Amino acid sequence: MPERAVPSCFELIQKTGVHLKIVNERVTRHGDYRRMSNGKHQITVNATLNKYRFLITLVHEIAHLVAFEKYGRGIKPHGMEWKRTFQYLMLPFIRPEVFPTQLLPLLANHFKNPKASSSTDAKLSIALKQFDTQQSDKSYVFELPTGSIFRLYNGKLYKKGNRRVKRYECVEISTGRMYLFQPNAEVELVDS
Repeated sequence: MPERAVPSCFELIQKTGVHLKIVNERVTRHGDYRRMSNGKHQITVNATLNKYRFLITLVHEIAHLVAFEKYGRGIKPHGMEWKRTFQYLMLPFIRPEVFPTQLLPLLANHFKNPKASSSTDAKLSIALKQFDTQQSDKSYVFELPTGSIFRLYNGKLYKKGNRRVKRYECVEISTGRMYLFQPNAEVELVDS
C-alpha cells in the first residue's frame, strides 16, 4: 500500500479489531469481509493488487465492518449506509501524498457515489491498471473490434457485439446466450 497510508490503515485495523489476511489472487474479487462464527471479523485482500487498488480494497472491506456495526446487519451490503461509511473512511487518503495526482480527480468522482467494486468504474479501473507491477497480455472488451471472439478467465468464448449505453452485448459461443460486459473487462482475444 502507499507508504503514507500505512499509519492510518494500521490504526483502522487496530480500532476495528479486524483480522487482515493477504491471499492469493481470486479472479472474481479483490477482497472480502466476513464476520466469523466466533464473532471476530476477517478481511481478505488479494496479494496481487497494486498498492493503490490494495488500499481502496482494504478500506472498502473495513467500511463493511464499520457500517454493519453502526447500522446493523439488516443493511444492504453496498447500500447508502455502506457508501457513506466508505466515503468517510476514504476521505483522509484522497490526497497527493497518498495517490498520484492523475488519480485524484478520478477518485473524487468515484467517491461521490462509490460502487460495489472499483472495477465497475471503468475510468478509475483503467487508470489504476497502469500501476500494476505485472503487465497483462489481456485486452479490454472496449478495445476489441465488434465481432471479435474472446476468451474469459474461465475458458468460455464470447463474440463481442454492440455497445449498450455503458456495457457491451456479447454472445457466449457455446450457448448463444447474450451477456453484458463492462468495457474494462479483461479478456484474451482469440480471433477478430
